[in-house]
Amino acid sequence: MLELRHLNKSYASGRPVLSDLSYRFNPGEFVAIMGDSGVGKSTLLNLVAGLDHPDAGGEAPILVDGIAMASLDDDAATKLRRQRMGFIFQAFHVLPHLTLLQNVALPLLLNGLPQQRAAEMLAAVGLQGREADYPHQLSGGEMQRVAIARALVHRPALVLADEPTGNLDPDTAQAILALLQREIRASGASTIMVTHSHAAAAMADRTLILTRAGLQDASFVKPSAQ
Repeated sequence: MLELRHLNKSYASGRPVLSDLSYRFNPGEFVAIMGDSGVGKSTLLNLVAGLDHPDAGGEAPILVDGIAMASLDDDAATKLRRQRMGFIFQAFHVLPHLTLLQNVALPLLLNGLPQQRAAEMLAAVGLQGREADYPHQLSGGEMQRVAIARALVHRPALVLADEPTGNLDPDTAQAILALLQREIRASGASTIMVTHSHAAAAMADRTLILTRAGLQDASFVKPSAQ
């Protein structure tokens, strides 16, 4: 589903953040990525999504479903991202001027798909009957539920989650993680979740630690003090 091949990325200052990173993720697997702040976790997600570009070098440093992201122009990358990926962000990015139903239905609309699944997904995340509400009427946990529904409504092959519980209290975070785990299991989506939380990482099938040396299985890395 996702393969990294000698991926390199430097900041605008020239300081390298990801160096010669190679890894193959298993299809249908829920993987958590942890690591110190500034090591490049969110940068990695942005590169996989095609929202940022790796440094010049190898011809195919990122492959999604066997497609080299570097080979796509902006329109093709946008189309692949829209059809094959779902995003869950720490800051939710729920559109304030749209109702909950309209927010969740947006990926369906952009992909020319039937709209009825939006209501089904709102019900799946516990927001049945709230379709006409607006984001300002929701708690943080409820907005994250909308974000999860929106990310999964079009049945993406790959879900990318960047600190999805970072703005939530512990009890709400645990409920959101259980919901996310249940919904991605039901959809069969491959999922990569960046997190600082060991409780969040424990919900995944496998945890990787991102260091300057690359991605390593957490079972072979001494836990951080965080």
